[in-house]
Amino acid sequence: MKEQIKNIVFDLGDVIINIDVPLAAKAFAELSGQEATAVQDVFKDVEIFRKFETGTLSAAGFRAYVRELLVNPDWEDHLIDTAWNALLLDIPPKRIELIQNLRQRYRLFLLSNTSSIHVEAVNKILYQTTGVEQLQDLFEQVFLSYEMGVMKPDAAIYQRVLQEGTMQAHETLFLDDNADNIAAAAALGIQTIHVQKPFTILDYLADYVS
Repeated sequence: MKEQIKNIVFDLGDVIINIDVPLAAKAFAELSGQEATAVQDVFKDVEIFRKFETGTLSAAGFRAYVRELLVNPDWEDHLIDTAWNALLLDIPPKRIELIQNLRQRYRLFLLSNTSSIHVEAVNKILYQTTGVEQLQDLFEQVFLSYEMGVMKPDAAIYQRVLQEGTMQAHETLFLDDNADNIAAAAALGIQTIHVQKPFTILDYLADYVS
């Protein structure tokens, strides 16, 4: 597989930055004085995160919807943003070094189901950790679900990435921590690596920098 690969597409969460998704619901629960499971159920019922991460809701719309759902109309923007960003953890510098080394041999891309609030926070963590100002500095092109209006594992998002990046599926390697996302990409002929803890991209891509 390695010999035919020309392009590498990275997921963001738990591939580049470590995340803990339940921490967001826990943070909103603490803010609202509700149980985390109750908050999760409310958010799930209305698919608020899907709406935000596909651009149906803007950042302002997302915040307004959170205030409405959790019955806290006076919450300031930064309180909501901080709770939403609670799931974002650290970016190990060695992962960024790996990506920078891979750029010398491969065309690199990012494909993430994410929101504008998260991207802004990730860029701050990235800069604080490594001195790299933004994700766009690491990749030839960054594909973000909220800008594209579609999210993984919808086949359309992979087709757009291949088309806009002028990539051939069999020459493209995609790394993601979600099995459904991996299966959808593989169905289109894209080469895939399912990133599973405790292993990281440092383990899976060691041969690609040697």
